[in-house]
Amino acid sequence: MSGTSEGPTPATDLIQPNVTHSDATPCPGTEPVVVPAAGRTVATAPSAPSGSGSDDPLPAAGPTPMAESAPAPAGFTDMDQQPSAAALKRPLADPPFRSAFSAAPLAMAVVDRDGLVVSANDTFGALLGGGPEEFTGQVAADLVDLTSDARIRHAYHQVLEGRRARLRCARRLKHPDGHRLWVQITVAPLAPESPNVLLSVADISARRELQDRLRHLQNHDPVTRLPNRTLFFERLSAALEAESYESGGSGRIGLCYLDLDGFKAVNDTLGHRIGDRLLAAVAERLTRCANEAGQGRTSAPLVARLGGDEFALLVEGSTGTEQLAELAESVLTALQAPFEISGRQLSVSASIGVVERHAAGTSATALMQAADTTLYWAKADGKARWTLFDPERNAHRMTRQALVSSLRTAVERGEFTLEYQPLVGMDDGRLRGVEALVRWRHPQFGTLTPNRFIALAEEDGSIVPLGRWILATACRQARRWQLDHPDEPPIFVSVNVAVRQVWDSDLVADVAEVLAETGLAPHLLQLELTESAVMGSAGRPLQSLRALSDMGVRIAIDDFGTGYSNLAYLSRLPVSALKLDGSFVRGFQNEGNTKENAGEHGEEHDEEHDGAAGRPSPADEVIVEAMVQLAHRLGLTVTAECVETCDQASRLRRIGCDTGQGWLYSRPVSPDRISELLGSRC
Repeated sequence: MSGTSEGPTPATDLIQPNVTHSDATPCPGTEPVVVPAAGRTVATAPSAPSGSGSDDPLPAAGPTPMAESAPAPAGFTDMDQQPSAAALKRPLADPPFRSAFSAAPLAMAVVDRDGLVVSANDTFGALLGGGPEEFTGQVAADLVDLTSDARIRHAYHQVLEGRRARLRCARRLKHPDGHRLWVQITVAPLAPESPNVLLSVADISARRELQDRLRHLQNHDPVTRLPNRTLFFERLSAALEAESYESGGSGRIGLCYLDLDGFKAVNDTLGHRIGDRLLAAVAERLTRCANEAGQGRTSAPLVARLGGDEFALLVEGSTGTEQLAELAESVLTALQAPFEISGRQLSVSASIGVVERHAAGTSATALMQAADTTLYWAKADGKARWTLFDPERNAHRMTRQALVSSLRTAVERGEFTLEYQPLVGMDDGRLRGVEALVRWRHPQFGTLTPNRFIALAEEDGSIVPLGRWILATACRQARRWQLDHPDEPPIFVSVNVAVRQVWDSDLVADVAEVLAETGLAPHLLQLELTESAVMGSAGRPLQSLRALSDMGVRIAIDDFGTGYSNLAYLSRLPVSALKLDGSFVRGFQNEGNTKENAGEHGEEHDEEHDGAAGRPSPADEVIVEAMVQLAHRLGLTVTAECVETCDQASRLRRIGCDTGQGWLYSRPVSPDRISELLGSRC
């Protein structure tokens, strides 16, 4: 053996056998390990007793007491493990011990305190490629590469000096015939008070090869043969460590996280066998894209299958979003061509979430969360595309999630309150009714209007308890106004109802219970449903609306003119009022008028109708007039929303509109302000 070595254990060799390190922590790239010998019959190496009798190395600090030094190998002492005086003076000199040493199947050599080989057995020579006598006088550390690593070298010298009980490590050596082999090296004192140490070397190449194969199987997907989720996160975590990006490179990291569109249909209709072949074919194209992207760079992106039909391409040391965008675009292009699988042509596309940022301050969890969110955006935006992570859009998503998580308990915590916007008679300007508008006094985000949370409440079902609270609070307040102002005509209260309230709760029973509890007359309660919800009603929703109408409760269609507009169906619904959408009223404006927010509905639709502001539309006035006439012929009253100017009010009055609602009359206000408006003209 020339004494040359391939050097430290490769950093990529992450799976290790059970080990006993030569020091507390191996240095990066070199990992001293204990590996059971494979491929050879192994004799028991001498053990150095410590206080507990374990194989763990003794503390390096301070000399090891001679009384606690390692005993000699079996056969070198008597039955009581007490060496004779002659054995202490002349180790291995007696013929029986020399015979055992020479015939041992474990490669061994006696090394003096200067680190020179005193003698070696035949197995040592066979393992390292030479006769045992050839190694006498050579530096033992050079023969088995104990010098290339500073920590191992230091531990080795401590054993030679008697300050350490044992060194055990694994090294990869180069045999004179050219092949490489892994060996396990143990260095321990030969005998108590002996000036020499025993160096034993076991060939563990077969075991290491088996471990490498097992590790490959554990870290690679059997279908696509790509790195799996485990190995991907190992690489990702390593790339985000400070040593990785501070030593060089751009200090950035990029990730393309993709999901196949339409793969589930293939799997469900053609079976998992075809599905697996399709995944393997996709993996080949992704690998080709990664290799092409890596040309001219230090390394190609890592392609991994994370599970199901999800893949990832990790770019270490990325140069910016442009590089990731090009990679994502190349992937989409590569997947456009059909796949030939078992005589069938199959087509799939991919949605890709792209994230690129500085590695510093980024965790693997945060990067994957951002990628997963961006992938969801790509699918929501229409699939078969890539989408770049947008911090502002993500902040909106986080806010949305924060609202959803606190919605259900907000009612119990008393965070909701009601404001009321007047509905004014167009002919006399007197208060006819009010619309109850809920506000969320959120402890973190401040006061929120319905357009910020009602849709979320409908999604998770919390609209049902919230709707009950709104109904009860509004009816209670309407009854209080009636009692406080007995000389004024009672005003009705209008409450918005979501379709899910009709489906998920007994709305009829809830209304009956609230009216009985508050003492409010049924005709003073108006329930508003959107046109889309009412026009599509059938079965239980329609039965509930009819039962409420029979009870005397008014039913109004909100935002009329923007939904189905099924006028034939309208005549069969138990509806008593129409509320014209504010977009029609905005068309009444003269060019000289200045747009203001039009009350509650103006708040909700302000952005949608910004482009129409200030542009009069004669057609809108014609449409409104026709809808008012139709409603009156059907016996319905009409309320115009978003009335902002006196000119609009004058035209609506001339057309025949019954009531108006908007900031011309009042913004949504507290119950006390409504009390002040009773008996006066708005």
